[in-house]
Amino acid sequence: MDRRHSIKALVLGTVGAGVLVEACSSADKKTVAASADAQLADRMQEEKDQLKTLTEQAEFFTPEEMKTITVLGDIIIPADAVSGSASAAGVPAFIAFIVKDMPSHQTPLRGGLRWLDRHSFTLHQKNFVQCTAAQQLAIVDQIAYPEKAKPEHRAGVAFFNLMRDLVTTGFYTSEIGVKDLGYVGNAPNQWNGVPAEVLAQYKLAYSEKENKECARYDV
Repeated sequence: MDRRHSIKALVLGTVGAGVLVEACSSADKKTVAASADAQLADRMQEEKDQLKTLTEQAEFFTPEEMKTITVLGDIIIPADAVSGSASAAGVPAFIAFIVKDMPSHQTPLRGGLRWLDRHSFTLHQKNFVQCTAAQQLAIVDQIAYPEKAKPEHRAGVAFFNLMRDLVTTGFYTSEIGVKDLGYVGNAPNQWNGVPAEVLAQYKLAYSEKENKECARYDV
């Protein structure tokens, strides 16, 4: 299964639904950790104060937990011929920031990371990040598909669902992710006014002054 293309199709088909979790309301804050002042010029003072408080807080995740988050993110959205991976898009930093902005994610994520390491140790006698790529993917396959997962893996399924939502949100609100979707956004165009045949149809015409003063973009 091509995870990346499946997720991309899901985003394109259901933007605003479950994939863009509540974190999306503050997804543009993800760059703050890297640059505390660069993108705050147009923010209200209350928001600036909140962002400053959050960025000054101690990191929630341990370095070991961040390694696991990075590996999982790149399994969910790996690099391809079009764009980089989740880690290349700064998703781990996004998640690290979101758990401070939305503390309700802290316990589920930390508990899920511990479940993942315990499950990995049961299977391979080592933590998840120490497993081979094939072993890591096999473990993810056990929890990535809720309808196929075993009942004893329910905790892992809930954790992976949350991780997948956060990784997808972080990636597709990043510069890399927006380019991956092919979203162009608003762009200036050149308009020469209402076509002459349309004006004639309604017995209208531009005045001499309008024709003289309006910009034209003849090609």
